[in-house]
Amino acid sequence: MPDLVATVGDVHHIFPKAYLQQELGASKGLYNQVANYAFLEKRMNIAIGKRAPRDYFGEARDACAAGASYFGDAETPAQLAACMEANCIPAGVFTMTASDYERFLVERRQLIARKVRAYFEGL
Repeated sequence: MPDLVATVGDVHHIFPKAYLQQELGASKGLYNQVANYAFLEKRMNIAIGKRAPRDYFGEARDACAAGASYFGDAETPAQLAACMEANCIPAGVFTMTASDYERFLVERRQLIARKVRAYFEGL
């Protein structure tokens, strides 16, 4: 796993803001939801551009299934699943488009809340 401090990264919109603006006419208040943020390597963020999550997550899934890495450290389906779980990414992201954005936000907020609760209960 890369060192967060040493990794050159960006705050990434899981549903890219340009994609949401294009597809939904989304305002800044809609696309800049905390539940839409993830830390991502800069080169991955650039490569994703304004594509739908189903497109770029699908590429990652297909690459891992073929035993190839998709930019980052995930080279197997199990590693990709672990990365998604660690980052509270809903499993349904592989089929999500702009019309699923509101549902994505609800699902991701629930996953984040569960993770935070489990952390505090473990203290």
